[in-house]
Amino acid sequence: MIVDAVNAPIGAERRVTTGMRVAHFAKNNVLFVLGCLMLTAIVLAALFAPWLAPYDPVEIMFLDKLKTPSLDHLMGTNELGQDIFSQVLFGARTSLLVGVVVTSLAILIGVPIGLVAGYHGGKLDTALMRVTDVFLAFPPLLLPIAITSALGVGIYNAMIALAISYFPWYSRVVRGAVMRVKNELYISAARSMGVSSGRIMMRHALPNSTTPIIVQGSMDFGYAILACASLSFIGIGAQPPTPEWGLMAALSRTRFIDNWWTVTFPGLAIFVTVLAVNLIGDGIRDILDPKQQSSH
Repeated sequence: MIVDAVNAPIGAERRVTTGMRVAHFAKNNVLFVLGCLMLTAIVLAALFAPWLAPYDPVEIMFLDKLKTPSLDHLMGTNELGQDIFSQVLFGARTSLLVGVVVTSLAILIGVPIGLVAGYHGGKLDTALMRVTDVFLAFPPLLLPIAITSALGVGIYNAMIALAISYFPWYSRVVRGAVMRVKNELYISAARSMGVSSGRIMMRHALPNSTTPIIVQGSMDFGYAILACASLSFIGIGAQPPTPEWGLMAALSRTRFIDNWWTVTFPGLAIFVTVLAVNLIGDGIRDILDPKQQSSH
């Protein structure tokens, strides 16, 4: 009883302190918290799409063709009678998958290149950076279009093409971060102890260079979704009957004037998702930036 009496105020004080910290963080990072709430809602909608969707997203029902938004069809139907609300829910799965896969592949390709180039320097650095410069020389969408055309149309080839076009940015940011830390005292001490270069890069240089990777990845997640929607819109990304927001907008673009809902709701889904991810990316950048931390 005595122990409980002593611990009770301490536990309560800790809870109050934690709550105050959370409230202070939310107050100073309103847009970041808003982005997290928006993205959480989108992720939950994607996860529970089979239960939330009132209709099969790919079922064709010509009797319900081009119905306006109503209680039966919250976002109306398209020219095939497919329920747009159901398609938007299942399209969230496709778009989130694109963001995860493209960003992960770009990191897996770009980070090792930047790590080796930044740590070893010299001719190896020059050669690796010239290779990345070749990819950076292309306009943002031209290279994915060319790669997808070569590999063949489809959502998976589009993801590979986008990852190939994004990896040079990770090579660049990791190279710069590693070059800043490779002459630090702890790395010099590891070298003097005979630690191998590979171990130093993986155990010391890379962990201390993760901040720019996190920031770049959080921003590229939204860009990947938008870029894949663009590829689907021009016909080389997702293919019917895959529910994908860019493809939905492309298939209905000729009906926008008379049947505005067929394009508006997929477009809004893209807008809200990219906005949420960009708000999170900006918030992560501000939180991890020492200058921003010191200003608070």
